[in-house]
Amino acid sequence: MSGLKRLSFSSSIFFSRHSRLQQQLFSVSVCMPRFCGLCHTMCSPPTTSASTSSSSCTSIFRYAIGVSKSLKISEKSNCLGRKQWPMQSSTNAKWVESENSSLVVENEGKKATGAKSKGLSSSSVPLFKKRLRIVDIKGGPDEGLKRVGEQLLVRGWVRTCRLQKAFSFIEVNDGSTVSNLQAIATANIEGYEKIDLGLITTGSSVLLDGVLVESQGSKQKVELQVSKLTLVGESDATTFPVQKKKLSREYLRTIAHLRPRTNTFGAVARVRSALAFATHKFFQEMGFVWLASPIVTAADCEGAGEQFCVTTLIPNSHTNPNTPINKIPCTKDGLIDWSQGDYQLVTGKQFMCSLPKAQGAALLIIQSTSVALLIIQSTSVAAPSAPSMGPLPQDFFGRPAYLTVSGQLNAETYATALCDVYTFGPTFRAENSNTSRHLAEFWMIEPELAFADLKDDMACASAYLQYVVKYILDNCKEDMEFFSTWIEKDLTTRLTNVAEKEIIHVTYSDVIDILSKAKKKFEFPVKWGCDLQSEHERYIAEDAFEGSPVIVTDYPKDIKAFYMRENDDGKTVAAMDLLVPRVGELIGGSQREERLEKLEKRMDALGLNKDSYWWYLDLRRYGSVPHAGFGLGFERLVQFATGIENIRDAIPFPRTPGSADF
Repeated sequence: MSGLKRLSFSSSIFFSRHSRLQQQLFSVSVCMPRFCGLCHTMCSPPTTSASTSSSSCTSIFRYAIGVSKSLKISEKSNCLGRKQWPMQSSTNAKWVESENSSLVVENEGKKATGAKSKGLSSSSVPLFKKRLRIVDIKGGPDEGLKRVGEQLLVRGWVRTCRLQKAFSFIEVNDGSTVSNLQAIATANIEGYEKIDLGLITTGSSVLLDGVLVESQGSKQKVELQVSKLTLVGESDATTFPVQKKKLSREYLRTIAHLRPRTNTFGAVARVRSALAFATHKFFQEMGFVWLASPIVTAADCEGAGEQFCVTTLIPNSHTNPNTPINKIPCTKDGLIDWSQGDYQLVTGKQFMCSLPKAQGAALLIIQSTSVALLIIQSTSVAAPSAPSMGPLPQDFFGRPAYLTVSGQLNAETYATALCDVYTFGPTFRAENSNTSRHLAEFWMIEPELAFADLKDDMACASAYLQYVVKYILDNCKEDMEFFSTWIEKDLTTRLTNVAEKEIIHVTYSDVIDILSKAKKKFEFPVKWGCDLQSEHERYIAEDAFEGSPVIVTDYPKDIKAFYMRENDDGKTVAAMDLLVPRVGELIGGSQREERLEKLEKRMDALGLNKDSYWWYLDLRRYGSVPHAGFGLGFERLVQFATGIENIRDAIPFPRTPGSADF
C-alpha cells in the first residue's frame, strides 16, 4: 500500500495468535495498516507513504492498528464520532500508543472495561498466585535462613501453645510439611488477649503476621516474631481428639476426618499426591492419552462376580432408609423384575391433547433436535392410541449394572484407536475381606498399549515403577525421612534398590521350583497350578533375589482372567506379575487375547455371557491388533512407598465391610 486508506467496517478480530486476547465484535472507523510480508503480521504504517522499509514492523507478539498522528482518538469517540471499539476489549487488553503512533494491543492482565462500557458496575478479579506455605519458609538446605528479616503472613492450625511469663510459644502447621513453625508472641502484640483467654489451643486455626528471625533454640534455624495474632477458628481443647500424644492407627480410622492433622497421615497424603502427579507425568511424557473409564458398567472384567450392584429398584431415601421387601418389583417366580410395566409412545402434540388425563403420570422426556417424545405409563394414564414401545424398565438401566472392578476393558477400546492410553480412577470390589491388604473402594492405574506384546508390557511396567519411586525420593525427602524414622527404618534403602537395581525376569515354573526347594515352611502349600500367595511373592523378592524387583511370567491359564492371551503350550497364558519386597505383587498385567475365536472359546469355557461383552468382542472383529497392559493398585503403591502396613491407612477414607462413614 502506497498510502493509508480510510475504511468503515464491522468485523471480528481474533487476537489469540499472538497476544491471546478474546475475540471482539466491533464497529469502528480506523486507518487500516499495511500487511508486512516479512513477519506476516499487521504492521504500523510507514512514516512516509512511499516507504517500504521493514523497520516500522512491530513485534510479532502484538497487532498494531495504524493511525496517523493527526487522527485524534479518545475514549469517547473516534474521528467520525462513533463509540470507540477499544472500550469492548478483553479484560487482559491494554491500549497504548507506540513510537510510530500505532494503536497497539498488549496483554497486561489488569482490569476489565467491558462491563463498564455497558453501564454495569464491576470490579476486576484478582490474580491467583501460589500462597506462601511453611514448607516454602523452612524448606531448602538453609532451613529458612535466607528469609530472615522478611515480613510474613502464616496461616495454619495450632499444634501446641506454651505460655511463659512475658511471652508464648506457638507451634503452627499448615499441612505442607512435617515440620511445625515456631512462633513467639509477646504480651504487647495485637491479639494476645486470645492467648490470655485460653482460646489459642491445639486444633484452633490462626493467622500469624510477623517477621522471620533466627531462632535461639537448637531444634529449628528460624522462628516467627509475631506482631499480630488473629484467631480464625476456635477448638475445644477438652474434646479435640487429636492431641499431642501417641494415637493408634485403629483409633485414627474412627476419626478419619481429623487424622490428616497428624504427622503420619499428613505425610501419607503428600506422598500419595506426589505419586499421582508422577504417574500422570510419566505417561504423558511417554505419549499416552488419559482415559476416564466409566464407574458404572454391565461387564465384569475379572469374571469373579464380586461386584456392587447399582439399581433403582430398591426405594431409597437418606431420610428414611427402611425399605419394605414388597416394594421391590418381582416376577411371578419371585425373581427381581428388571423390566416391569406397559408403556406407549406418543408425540408431544398427542400428549398435550390428553394432558388433563395425564396428571400424576410418570414421564420420561426424550429430547431430539426436531421433536420431544414423552413416554407415558398406559396403566395409569388414558393416553391416545400410539405404536407400542414394549416394556420400559423400572430399573434405571433396565438390566443388572455394577460398580466397575477395572477400567481395563474400556481402555482396550481406546487403545485400538489411539494406540497408548491409560486410566487412573476408582474401582470397587465387594469382597468380604477384613485383611490389611483389601479395600472395597480403591484406585487403579491401568495402561494399555496397542501393537505390543508381553515384553513391551514388562518394559513399560518396569520403567513406570522406577520412575515414580525415583520421583518421591527426589521430591519428598522430608516425608521420606519421617517414614524412615518412624515407620520403617530401612525404607529409603529398600526404595533405592527398586529404583536402581536391574529388574529380574523368571517364569512361574521357575518360581515353583525355587519355592519347592526353599528351607522356609509356608502356610500355603506350593505346587504347579497354585495361585501364588503373598508369603510366596515376598519370599521371591526379599529372600530369593535379595530385595530386587522380580517379574514372573507365563502363569497357568486356569488361575488367570479370560482376556489373557493363551500361549502355544495351551496350558499357560502371557501374563506377568511384578513382585517387590514387603508388598509382594504390586503390578499385574498380560498380553490380551486378540484372536476372536480363542477369546470366545475361553469365555464359553468360563460360562461368561458373551452378549454382555459384544462390544469387547467387536474389537477383535474390526482391525484387531496385538495389545497388552497392566493394572496397579494405587493404594498398594502408597503402602510400598511409605512403609504403611495397613492398606486402610493408604487412602483418605477407607471403604471396608461394615464401614462407609465419612
